[in-house]
Amino acid sequence: MNILESILAAQNGGAVKQMSQQLGVGEDQAASVLSALVPALAGGFQRNMQSTGGLDALMGALSGGQHAQYFDNPASLANAVGDGNGILGHILGSKDVSRQVATRAAAQTGLDAGILKQALPIVAALMMGAMAKQGGGASMGSAAGSPGGGLLSMLTPMLDSNRDGSIVDDVMGMLGKLGR
Repeated sequence: MNILESILAAQNGGAVKQMSQQLGVGEDQAASVLSALVPALAGGFQRNMQSTGGLDALMGALSGGQHAQYFDNPASLANAVGDGNGILGHILGSKDVSRQVATRAAAQTGLDAGILKQALPIVAALMMGAMAKQGGGASMGSAAGSPGGGLLSMLTPMLDSNRDGSIVDDVMGMLGKLGR
């Protein structure tokens, strides 16, 4: 199961329901927000994992943080904004990039960019929760025999948009679009 499917199914849709309440949108719109933001954030996670020390930092955050709470208890998402903003700072690097991601997702979903900006930290926290829950913390790095294999197996279906088996070209394309 990829990370988007995991989040949508979390607690029988409880995460989507909680997010829709926080954002003041319908559950279908909240699911659209997730569908638009998760791939963009997955690209940020991928880039961060490939940077020097990035995988170790992510592994440390997953094993030492309380991120699984966001996945296990959707009501905890009400307090996820601060944690989510910290996560966004690590994976996207700047508020400008976060705004660009929100603007692109708004165009994709038809929702106001302000709603997508509000959703970004919530989605980032949910993604960390899903990775912490599914990956089991420190064991994720050795899965599939390569650094970050377990994480990569969760993120790859979201990133390989042309389904060629390689995410390199897709991630580079995403990053090129964000730099414009």
